[in-house]
Amino acid sequence: MQAYLDNAATTKVIPEVRDIMLKVMETDYANPSSKHTKGMEAEQYISDAREIIAGTLKCDSHNIIFTSGGTEANNQALIGTALAHSRKGRHIISTVFEHASVHEPLIFLEKTGYEVTYLPVNKDGGIEVEKLCEEIRDDTILISVMLVNNEIGSISDIENLVKAAKEVKPDVVFHVDAIQGYAKVGIYPGKWNVDLMSVSGHKFHGPKGTGFLYAADNVKINPYIYGGGQEKGMRSGTENVPGIAGMGKAAEIMHKNYAENISNMRKIKQILIDSLRNIDGAHINANPTYSADTGAPHIVSVSFENVKSEVLLHALAADGVYVSSGSACSSNHPGLSGTLKAIGLSSKLVDSTIRLSLSSLSTQDEAVYAADMIKKHIPILRKFRSY
Repeated sequence: MQAYLDNAATTKVIPEVRDIMLKVMETDYANPSSKHTKGMEAEQYISDAREIIAGTLKCDSHNIIFTSGGTEANNQALIGTALAHSRKGRHIISTVFEHASVHEPLIFLEKTGYEVTYLPVNKDGGIEVEKLCEEIRDDTILISVMLVNNEIGSISDIENLVKAAKEVKPDVVFHVDAIQGYAKVGIYPGKWNVDLMSVSGHKFHGPKGTGFLYAADNVKINPYIYGGGQEKGMRSGTENVPGIAGMGKAAEIMHKNYAENISNMRKIKQILIDSLRNIDGAHINANPTYSADTGAPHIVSVSFENVKSEVLLHALAADGVYVSSGSACSSNHPGLSGTLKAIGLSSKLVDSTIRLSLSSLSTQDEAVYAADMIKKHIPILRKFRSY
């Protein structure tokens, strides 16, 4: 048996997505910028996908800018906003537990003269509203906070964070990395008063190399890819029509089955938590109540004392169980400690953490099998540990 529990890294493309992508590539393959009938047919796929995605967010279709993925969407949001507002100020606020596709653009901006303040998080991965407000200055132009943390599954209270921030400084631009949240938790950018939000297609059964940036009306952001003026000049380059069509189809199906998918993932998550918490020396991270209702429905982060995560990962893979290391992306930037250190884990526990992540295709049998294999390997690996 196999158990693929690395869905926070990427998900399997579902058949309906594959089928529409093949149709576009084989039949409706024209350039969507072409003015002939075939071109207009290709452009219709883009329009349809834009409408579908806008519907899932309860926004207008013109608020959606297609990108090559979440990384580009994050870069476009951060660098584009910084360039557009540089005369107003050069101060940016983010957190210590953002993904590398947010951290690295911020480091780039620091090198070009911007100042970045990194907010701490508590042991459960939460951000204190008061601390955010304390750091807002007259020259603060941008705030970027992740919705669902990719390592521990904690959920930021974006609505309250935005409300508090804009009470202090109404014109501050608020960006949200929603890459791990889309199709997993309720997202309401308009209601929350979010200005920019990034999403990646391959995290919810769409194809790799697809994503989008939600941009609210009247938000000022500069493009940083220039050329043919596609996406209303915000992202030049011939659109990836098969990918966009596939991502739109994935968004449609995942939101149609949203309630069922979330319920299923939470049941499976509870099986994993109940099985793993009883292993000697196990620590379920950012979940003090051991409840599947805590945090996102698809992520379980667990540390095992005296077991290297990389060694455990390879041992599990040999038995057909696929998980990932829980260690944060390394960074050479002073002050960026990574998610696991930020919530208070020791260096040894950071190096002993794995992440198990689910999708709408995950099954209870996979969870049981994975837990059994972990229980099998932990005592064996501890016998041969070297610290």
